[in-house]
Amino acid sequence: MMRIAVLGTGLMGFPIARRLCEAGHQVSAWNRSRDKAERLRANGARVAERPADAVGDAEVVVGTLENGRVMDEVLFAQGAADACPAGALVIDMASTRPAEARSQAGRLAQRGVAHLDAPVSGGTVGAENGTLAIMVGGEAADVARAAPVFDCLGRVTHVGGHGAGQTAKLANQMIVGITIGAVAEALLFAERGGADMAKVREAISGGFASSRVLELHGQRMVERDFVKRAAMTVQLKDMRNALATAQEIGFDAPICTLFERLYADGVEHGDADLDHSGLFMELARRNGMT
Repeated sequence: MMRIAVLGTGLMGFPIARRLCEAGHQVSAWNRSRDKAERLRANGARVAERPADAVGDAEVVVGTLENGRVMDEVLFAQGAADACPAGALVIDMASTRPAEARSQAGRLAQRGVAHLDAPVSGGTVGAENGTLAIMVGGEAADVARAAPVFDCLGRVTHVGGHGAGQTAKLANQMIVGITIGAVAEALLFAERGGADMAKVREAISGGFASSRVLELHGQRMVERDFVKRAAMTVQLKDMRNALATAQEIGFDAPICTLFERLYADGVEHGDADLDHSGLFMELARRNGMT
């Protein structure tokens, strides 16, 4: 059993915190909108008024905040980092830029606090079921001592030093975002050519074109079901973070550049509140197929 503070109890943070409670850990929770943290009282969590109050006796601090800027704000402007006990471990499970992760790790180390960047893939379903894919950057010893946390949440792969977890997550998001576009364009192409979109998806499943995106997001496209699970705006943020990181490391990413523009156009044309599979709507709009 560990003393764990969870900072951020929204779409991902709530099921993560709940699983930690259910595993028997002592959880303290904080969220900017307190009502989202209050839901965890039924699972035995303590609800804190401020981030600093949540982390005061924590062995591990799990951050599931919106982005690196918000994580910086909570850690260093709102006092959570200074309130962490010496030797505590901060695990940032949000999607941020690798450079932000390395900066946070350095500033925490100056306070005697360890850091892992551990973004996840699998969405809210993975968080609820404990089947997240967790990509971790940091020291191997810290990954080992975080095992009681990670074991509740999914499958862990240690991919390198500080920032490497975020780099892996950006690679994941590049593949997801680009593949959504490929599936959407292909299905729309098939429909314009006179084929049944649902039957085309069925026909190519199991061949070389098969993928989780074709299976799940392709079905959403067939059904025009774009209720938000992972948002267009979040996918756009991830593509922009990937491009910013590519510029930092001197890497040319022309395919990601194209898809950043497509997601941005979709958001600008009113699709911001759609699931990221809603890129289908932007491509349909371009072809007069809405």
